Amino acid sequence: MRLQRRARTGSAVAGRTIKNPLVQFAGVISYVIMLIMRVPLSRVIGDVGVGLFAPAFEIYFLVTLFTSYAMTGAMSGIIRYRVKREQYRNAKRVFRAAFFMDLLVSVLAAGLLVTFSGVVADILVLESHSRMAVMACAAVLVFAALVGTFRGYFNGYGLGMLTAHSQYIESVSMLIGVLAGSKLFYDYGLKVAALKQNGVLAYAYGAMGAMLGVMLSQLVTTLHLLLMYVIYAGTLRGKLGTDNSKRMESQYYLQKTILENSIPTAVVAILSNLFMLIDQRMFNYCMNKTQLGDARTALWGSWYGVFAVLVGVGSAFGVFCVYNMTGKISSAYEREEYRVMRDRIGKAVRRLCIVVFPTAIWLAVLARAAVTCLTGSGAEAEAVSWLHQGAAVIVLYGFCYLFAQLMYRVHMVRELLLTTAVSLLLHVLAAYLLVQKMYLGADGIVYALLIFFGVYAALNFFFVCRNLKYRQEWIGGVAFPAAAAAVSGVVVGLVNRLLLEQVGGGLTILIGLAAGLFFYITFLMILRVIGEAELSRMPLGFFFIMLGKNIGVL
Repeated sequence: MRLQRRARTGSAVAGRTIKNPLVQFAGVISYVIMLIMRVPLSRVIGDVGVGLFAPAFEIYFLVTLFTSYAMTGAMSGIIRYRVKREQYRNAKRVFRAAFFMDLLVSVLAAGLLVTFSGVVADILVLESHSRMAVMACAAVLVFAALVGTFRGYFNGYGLGMLTAHSQYIESVSMLIGVLAGSKLFYDYGLKVAALKQNGVLAYAYGAMGAMLGVMLSQLVTTLHLLLMYVIYAGTLRGKLGTDNSKRMESQYYLQKTILENSIPTAVVAILSNLFMLIDQRMFNYCMNKTQLGDARTALWGSWYGVFAVLVGVGSAFGVFCVYNMTGKISSAYEREEYRVMRDRIGKAVRRLCIVVFPTAIWLAVLARAAVTCLTGSGAEAEAVSWLHQGAAVIVLYGFCYLFAQLMYRVHMVRELLLTTAVSLLLHVLAAYLLVQKMYLGADGIVYALLIFFGVYAALNFFFVCRNLKYRQEWIGGVAFPAAAAAVSGVVVGLVNRLLLEQVGGGLTILIGLAAGLFFYITFLMILRVIGEAELSRMPLGFFFIMLGKNIGVL
């Protein structure tokens, strides 16, 4: 899933659980910042520039799923195992083994990317002007791998606080670097475009500048983590005097162990996130065949910079609400407290439904207002249509994330691999038929995404129910939150219809969400989905408790 890599961060410092939510959710928050980054980027280099930036950023994301996600998690677990047993010398050797392996993989990937950048641009995504951005991506991969290696090292020693801080530094510096780099190179590209009488070159230079901004963020984060490594090196070196290692483990053994632990995770993560590159290629093919090739880059830029941003941010709300619950569920599983485990799964599903149903419905209803706020005009009619059809991805993604994380934590990796492969295969088949054969364009991509996430969620749910003997409570856990969200969606729709033309998108969204939230929580109380205990933990919960008692539902 697209939030999986960012959701993983350190959760303990010196053996105690971190309570600060800014640290707990650092990965998700930093990913949301990177999503939102595309909005001002589109103001700098336009939708065309974002469309050229998209394949390079997706390649960066996919490669780092191995070097900065899977290998980071594997090495942190291996180091943690040895640190608990005071095998500090072997823990240090794990870091060295991972460092050189990450560096080798990233340098090899960067070399291949530089060598075949033309092939990637011309054939893989059918976007020849994205070649400069793809080449700029090569240097990013090396620094990103180093970032992942240092994070795995700190997580292994229980210094997750440093990892969380580095994620904020990375996302903020990326936001600044991308905007500054894109502006600088776009202005230079305007001169080149005027000289060569090719206006697309300005956007191509802007996209390259944006990727160089990403590289700058990785360099800044690497230097920060290197400084932390030097600061903590003395403390960690002092532990070598109490080392209990009975033998020094070989580099070959450690590298083999890291790969064995990281490859299944990497395969799942890459297959779960490969759809964006595949979809862009099929979309560009469709546009070329329907004589709309001149508009394809701008349309994909709107998809990547508007639709993907709004749906991604909406999906993040679902991740926020269940992120901590998967750990509690897996803890109950490890302790063989299966009744407690199944009860916690039910609570997680109910909490997820309470969040994702209204989020998806409100986004669909307020699509035009939201697009107006992001783009500065209501001209992005295509993006509004995509949101009307594709907002349900938020619901499906929430269940994909919950059950995928749960399966991973309870060691159902084989089932997760099968689910991912089948879902991607069906997505590719659907996209091929709908986009390349029926020429439905971006609408076909939306339907293919719904198939991908729908199958992914359904198969994951099936394996969780079968392997963990879980039985879903459909009425109170799913149907009632959906019904309450639908009623609130009607209210938000009325507000949108009455106010959008009069007061504008921003104020319409604020008023609509306030009205929708009021009716939604009220109906949740009436349907007995939430009670006084849940309301007491909510902001302004006392108001709804008072309301519920006055109308006799609490």
